[in-house]
Amino acid sequence: MSTPTVTPARQKRVADALKLFRIAAWVTGVWLLVLTGRLILDYGFKMDLPQWAFYIGQVHGLFYVLYLAATVNLGTKARWEPTKWILTALAGTIPFLSFWAEHVRTKEVKAAFQLP
Repeated sequence: MSTPTVTPARQKRVADALKLFRIAAWVTGVWLLVLTGRLILDYGFKMDLPQWAFYIGQVHGLFYVLYLAATVNLGTKARWEPTKWILTALAGTIPFLSFWAEHVRTKEVKAAFQLP
């Protein structure tokens, strides 16, 4: 992969996209953990959950879509190869993996674009 040209304007665009991605990754990861707990209680322990617990999956789904949008936004601005996009997008579907992906991608992008 070629090293992208780092102009101050591009650096700012990437920094803004990275901030959005980091927030989306954490929110998605937290809601995925909540969803996992709900599923364990419901299917693993056969607990009767309140009606509102049904919506946990839908809220996670909404945040996952925002995570995908943030991934596309950052990947476009950082000029990621397709494999990196796909692996980063899938990280929002496995508990704890979005936190790891956020850490790794943040480190890579900060190094590539000389971000603080």
